[in-house]
Amino acid sequence: MVRKLLMASAAMTVVAAATPAVADGVELEIGGYFSGYALYTDQDEPTGTEYRNFDFRKDVELTFSGETTLDNGLTVGAFIETNMDREDNTTSNIIEQSYMYTSGGWGRVNFGEANGAAYLLQVAAPSADANIDGFNPEINTFDLDTLTSSGGVTTGDFLGYALDITGYTTKLSYFTPVMNGFQAGVTFTPAVSEADQSGLAGITVNNNNNQYDYAYEIAARYEGEFEGVGITTGAGYFHGEREATTAGNEDRDAWNAGIDLDFAAFGLGVAYLHDDNGVATDGDTSILVVGADYVTGPYTFGVSYYDREDEAAATAVNSTGSELDTTRYTGGVSYSYGPGMDFRGSIAYIESETAAAGDVERDAYQIAVGTVISF
Repeated sequence: MVRKLLMASAAMTVVAAATPAVADGVELEIGGYFSGYALYTDQDEPTGTEYRNFDFRKDVELTFSGETTLDNGLTVGAFIETNMDREDNTTSNIIEQSYMYTSGGWGRVNFGEANGAAYLLQVAAPSADANIDGFNPEINTFDLDTLTSSGGVTTGDFLGYALDITGYTTKLSYFTPVMNGFQAGVTFTPAVSEADQSGLAGITVNNNNNQYDYAYEIAARYEGEFEGVGITTGAGYFHGEREATTAGNEDRDAWNAGIDLDFAAFGLGVAYLHDDNGVATDGDTSILVVGADYVTGPYTFGVSYYDREDEAAATAVNSTGSELDTTRYTGGVSYSYGPGMDFRGSIAYIESETAAAGDVERDAYQIAVGTVISF
């Protein structure tokens, strides 16, 4: 069914594009942001190891985007996003997203290296600072490999909860128009595990052990108001098909749900993510997030609670096969000192416990002060 919907939407785009029309072309505009932070971190350390307490972190991206509307009503646009930070101390920039889109009264189609429907329609809980404790955070100085490990157990780098398993792999997505606050989307990714998406290489084999072949995503979202309370809620589902499996592995399924309520200056939200990690038994990851914020003038105050449980099977996030529980508490404030510009400060505390080697417990805290400038 998903394939048929995507084929139909693609066909509709081709037909619309073939209709004679006049346009001035697509002119791209430059945008992006700069996020820069100073952070102090104190965390439990392995015997004989001493970590630096103070450091700087930044996240900088440039975007190139533009669109034009043809005489027949079809809108055609393009979006390119590049990471301007040096990765692993190299000087090479990374193109993260590059896709084109068409839209009209029938909805919108994205094609290229982009996020899928389960990510784009996902509902996140309020946060202290989205760069620190949002659903897809970018700033962190915790060494989570140490805090959550005993022989290699790890929960990843940033403790986010975005349903973005396919990343920026080339895909095709269709989104319905927004109707009475509702919108739905579907995404098809034909080759999840293949790195070359430029069209410069031949087609790859389709029987690699534990690599993912195709994947699809389905998601829906609603934004509205009821008796003065703003309501945003949604859910998404991901399925990834294995090319070939070894013992203990299977196709991968994940889903998310969230709700965010806004009344006057207050916001309150809850989000949940469940991922079986493609493991047949005891390999699931479950994440619960609760957040709240309050806006007064140029100030926004926020708090969040994050709880993640990784089951006992040996998986990509839990390499020793030991149950792992990671909890984070975050509070912060931001001050808007101009359009698209703000100062941010937050403090986060993490505690983790794993059953490996006799219930290992570790904790840490992080103080972050920074600024974000959008352009």
